[in-house]
Amino acid sequence: MGPTTALQRPDLGATLEEFNQEAARMGFIADRVAPAIDVSEPAANIGKLPLKALLIDGDTKRNSGGKYGRGEYEFEHFNYQTEEHGREEAVDDRLRKVFARYFDVERIAARRAQELILRKREIRVANLLFNATTWTGASLTTAITNEWDDLTNATPINDMLAAIEKVFSGTGLMPNALILNGFVLRNLMNCAQIVDRIKSAGFDDPKSISLPSLAKLLFPDVPDAQIIVAGAPKNTANPGQAASISRIWSNEYAMVAKVARTNDPREACVARSFHYTADGSELDGRVESYRDETVRGDVIRVRHETDEVVMYTAAAHLLSNITT
Repeated sequence: MGPTTALQRPDLGATLEEFNQEAARMGFIADRVAPAIDVSEPAANIGKLPLKALLIDGDTKRNSGGKYGRGEYEFEHFNYQTEEHGREEAVDDRLRKVFARYFDVERIAARRAQELILRKREIRVANLLFNATTWTGASLTTAITNEWDDLTNATPINDMLAAIEKVFSGTGLMPNALILNGFVLRNLMNCAQIVDRIKSAGFDDPKSISLPSLAKLLFPDVPDAQIIVAGAPKNTANPGQAASISRIWSNEYAMVAKVARTNDPREACVARSFHYTADGSELDGRVESYRDETVRGDVIRVRHETDEVVMYTAAAHLLSNITT
């Protein structure tokens, strides 16, 4: 296969940097809960440390003339395999002229294509983590008794402390994030148990609870804890049908997790994305264009190549039955 004739479009890529900030405001959280590592191969068996190796115990005393104790452990089998995702938008020559006075058609096309590939990545990550098949059994998941939309009887602080302890006792890792959507967050902030505790602690005005104060309440001994709030919607209707809007991250779940704060692959965490860069892919989307005379116009393409994977299942605890 010959080299591509598509041209990279850094001018449109600069436009998409603006959109990336907008995407964060829209509630895309994939980059926060499954941070990306750039890789030079589309597939590899890289192995990973078993969690038990993180807390390995052994003799550290050395006698004169003796040897130091050495750790012995095998890496666990672990591999990734990236897939390419992209979207094309045709920019008709005639339409470009018709709308030239009002907006740049190419920029609109590029933003539309990028939004789609980022939304699809968001869906992949949400399906990866809010997954009752992967997180199953008492050590990994709990169906809470009083849903968080039962504002009077819900006990989210108790639910959270129990989930945090499950992660810690199973891994030795201290979880640093609560992952949930905006609907669940609004219920959580109005639960009587939360409002009363915030009021008594003096963190905030109970009528206006901030995310940092909520994180401090729910993770009392984790200084860098964060509440990660998903807000992006999706349309599940088939083309040609009336729109059927739902949230990408389900109302039925919330997750307590150890989320990576660095791109160091040795940092234990719940999930990561592997981003294959050798083919020019950019995580937020490489923008290219080429001429297509069948539509008498230019085609704008945005693409990236990733694989989103669970690193350590035990590094998170899935709470279900969150909403009635």
